[in-house]
Amino acid sequence: MAASQSFEVVVVGGGLGGLCAALSLRQRGLRVTVVEAAPELGEIGAGIQTAPNASRILIGLGLRARLERVRTEPQDQVRRRWADGSIIAQLALGRRVTDQYGAPYWHYHRADLHGVLLDACQDPEGTGPVVRVATGARVVELDRTLPDRPAVITADGRRFTGDVVIGADGIRSAVRDLAGFDDTLAFSGEMAYRALISGDLIAQDPATRFLADRYHSTIWYGPNKHLVHYMIRGGEYLNVVAIVPCTETVAKDWSGPATAAELAAEYHDWDDRVPTMLAKAKDEDVSVWAMYRRRRDPVWVDGRVALLGDACHAMLPYQAQGASQAMEDAAVLAEELGRVTRDGIDAALVRYVDRRAKHAGMVQDASLQNMDFYHLPDGPEQRERDEKLRRFDGESDVSYDWLWNGSPLTDPDTESIHYQFAR
Repeated sequence: MAASQSFEVVVVGGGLGGLCAALSLRQRGLRVTVVEAAPELGEIGAGIQTAPNASRILIGLGLRARLERVRTEPQDQVRRRWADGSIIAQLALGRRVTDQYGAPYWHYHRADLHGVLLDACQDPEGTGPVVRVATGARVVELDRTLPDRPAVITADGRRFTGDVVIGADGIRSAVRDLAGFDDTLAFSGEMAYRALISGDLIAQDPATRFLADRYHSTIWYGPNKHLVHYMIRGGEYLNVVAIVPCTETVAKDWSGPATAAELAAEYHDWDDRVPTMLAKAKDEDVSVWAMYRRRRDPVWVDGRVALLGDACHAMLPYQAQGASQAMEDAAVLAEELGRVTRDGIDAALVRYVDRRAKHAGMVQDASLQNMDFYHLPDGPEQRERDEKLRRFDGESDVSYDWLWNGSPLTDPDTESIHYQFAR
């Protein structure tokens, strides 16, 4: 471990992937600085799901007690038909998932999960290693004059130098662009409304009370659009993600405000309970986002600059795996860099990509395939799709067993931290 402590990693981006990478690297003995463009570290008000492959990593970082204080555990996954709300299929989650996969399926308010990671990085209790954090630091230049000591320079002139620079700065990554990686950005033609709805309003209305009687992870399937919702903060909010065809304005602007009336109107011809539910949102808790992705590309490293998460494999949300795959990146990157000296960094980065790019690429492909799979018009293909949904053996080309077991994290040369905590 002492040899690892002789070098430093600069992580650009303080989102979930960046903080998970920073904490994982620091626990391996590396010195880490997080460089974040926003004036304060935080997350938008929306929900997030962590399947067992991500929960296993977070628990492996020693965060179980903190996570349990902010998580909500769904007891079922429910799949509903758009026209009448009839249940296509229902599968127990809860304890069954933990027993089968060694880690739980949990829901969070995104800001709460981010706060857990940030607190762990800064260690307010003073019992562990600390990650340096620089905010208001928008990266505008990448200096590789010394190839083994890359540096990022911010708009206000600050300079952060390390033995490695990690671009964890999202789908529109500045590090990616500055390093000269290929442009792989692609538009899906769809947009996602995100909304938080008061759990009390849901529970008080006889038309929507069924959503609050038991914590579910629910997906409604319909022609050209679908809807996902689940409770967070112990029922305080119903988190909603509604995906529909994109407008020209949102495609151009990437995101924007929206109203509850606009959201509900998108589903006016669905089961009456859907627009009733959506209309309960407050306008300030509704936003809309264009759905972009990165085309699959295994080139994640250039010299001592490496990419992580959405910067290299941004995917559509049809597997609910975007953040989870970034956490897998973080875990593998920390394993590889945490067991080498400075002389072994280049080979460690190659191994990181070798262990992660194919796996993440398969999840990208499956998420893209699900865009059509979720949105089939009524007819023979839709009925065949629903039969597959009833079996719960996956949706596209990947199964839950493959996705949630986390087997790509197993390095034959070392015992993975993610498995020793799952056992």
